[in-house]
Amino acid sequence: MYKVKKLSFIVIVLGIILVMPKTAHAMHIMEGFLPIKWALIWTVASLPLLIWGVISITKQLSKNPQLKLLLGLSGAFTFVLSALKIPSVTGSSSHPTGVGLGAVLFGPLAMSVIGCIVLLFQALFLAHGGITTLGANTFSMAIVGPCVAYGIFKLSKKIRLSNGIAIFLAAFFGDIMTYVTTSLQLALAFPAETGGLAASAVKFLSIFAVTQIPLAISEGLLTVIIFNFLATYSKTELSLLNIFKKKEGGIKHEPSL
Repeated sequence: MYKVKKLSFIVIVLGIILVMPKTAHAMHIMEGFLPIKWALIWTVASLPLLIWGVISITKQLSKNPQLKLLLGLSGAFTFVLSALKIPSVTGSSSHPTGVGLGAVLFGPLAMSVIGCIVLLFQALFLAHGGITTLGANTFSMAIVGPCVAYGIFKLSKKIRLSNGIAIFLAAFFGDIMTYVTTSLQLALAFPAETGGLAASAVKFLSIFAVTQIPLAISEGLLTVIIFNFLATYSKTELSLLNIFKKKEGGIKHEPSL
């Protein structure tokens, strides 16, 4: 438990150092960028899952209060990674999402709430995203991303891939699908005069493709490293979350990448 507290402290300190406010246009949809119609649509679409997520977190923590630190670590990991702004060749920027770890550990519903809180803090204190676009950013990064990550992890385990490979694929595709969703949101709000929705989606997807794929790979590898740390020092907590397979009354730590 001490090791996990130490890791949490390191993640938070890195977050403070790395995400100090700076001028940049990141992939979080910026304040006021979406027409009010679409801002409201994505907010309404996100609300039911957020409510469901609060219920999920409440149930998990009431049953196992010792998971609070691990949940906090998942939130800190998401905050740090999603607040990083990596310059893109287009003059804009891309960033990791960090939602894969929490989605695998606590499920996509719980991660929707954590992701929304992270996005709210970034909008208020880092000028990263916005309040009017919070619903849209929540839908892409805190709902679609975690749902895809969780689904990929479960599918990977079903076909008997190792924990490491399953975690990598979950983080990778959770990141990629967040950006696909954001591109579709922008395309819906701003269809091209020639080619309409499809042409606009291709344009927005191509803007970030060059930097986002390498970022998704890096995020996958980093998530595996953090998971392996937890697998070593937080076996008890992970067993409560049914991350490890039980074998003969003990815990089977599957090989990673």
